[in-house]
Amino acid sequence: MPSRGLGRMSRRVARRRIVLAALLVGALLAAVVSLGIGDYPLTPAEVVHALFGGDGFASTIVLQWRLPRVLGALVFGAALGVSGAVFQSLTRNPLGSPDVIGFSTGAYTGAILVIVSGATSSIGTAGGALAGGLVTALVVYLLAYRGGVQGLRLIIVGIGVTAVLHSVNNWLLLRAQAEVAITASFWGAGSLALLDWTQLAPALGLLAVLTPFVVALSRPLRQLELGDDAARAHGLRAEGSRLALVVVAVALTAVVTASTGPIVFVALAAPQVARRLVRSAGVPLVGAAFTGGALLLVADQIAQHIAPTPIPVGLVTLVLGGVYLVTLLIGESRRRP
Repeated sequence: MPSRGLGRMSRRVARRRIVLAALLVGALLAAVVSLGIGDYPLTPAEVVHALFGGDGFASTIVLQWRLPRVLGALVFGAALGVSGAVFQSLTRNPLGSPDVIGFSTGAYTGAILVIVSGATSSIGTAGGALAGGLVTALVVYLLAYRGGVQGLRLIIVGIGVTAVLHSVNNWLLLRAQAEVAITASFWGAGSLALLDWTQLAPALGLLAVLTPFVVALSRPLRQLELGDDAARAHGLRAEGSRLALVVVAVALTAVVTASTGPIVFVALAAPQVARRLVRSAGVPLVGAAFTGGALLLVADQIAQHIAPTPIPVGLVTLVLGGVYLVTLLIGESRRRP
């Protein structure tokens, strides 16, 4: 019996590794195809040649024009996927994600405050978005704290704070000058169109700094999934670990929002899609990262080519996320008696 149980476990582990490898390969293939799509089409072979030592016009198109956007979609989608996985694990709820709880909206509020104050630099906007997301997280956490933070309470408080922030954002835009309001509204749609190396490099640096913290906190996250009592029995400071996880997950979302504007529903959908593909009991962080990168990349290609003129990717993820949310709610209602 023990050997049979170990055999099943080893098969599950092997299957998960195969699925994760397939997700990674699929995301890389999608990236190569995306780099070749545009007004100047390139074959996959030409794209690979341009990436690894090629020169000429094709190299300029791939490395300078298209690569920042494609790389940004992959990395930012991965960051959103990991952030959503952390919150869904902490809340033990598939609706737990930074855009539902309000952290993305808070980052948008911070950016609007910076824009309407007259600061037009990308660094100022990014700083405002980062500060807005972290302050919103602090407010939600304090309001939801009652001798600890429970998942459902955090979601309900976050939804309420989101509603308030939407009203504040609309009020700020109505009072702003027309040009400023248009700039803030366009940024608020969520877009990768203006992403270049000067904007991407700082964001990649911040995400690289956050990555070791995500890795270090992955084990406490798994212990918290078993419940606070079980986590404390293993010597874990449950509330301190939960707060650290919230800060890191909010920072991941805020960095993306600061660079592109709020891109919704990737953090909501990617962890659950990865969970179904990997067939794991918990929400897989690595699988959520790969799935989030692939989802945002595909959504951005749809945003660029499905309409006569390109549209912000945030509108595409909003539509796809709405369909996913309805499907999720229908599935949850059918499972309940």
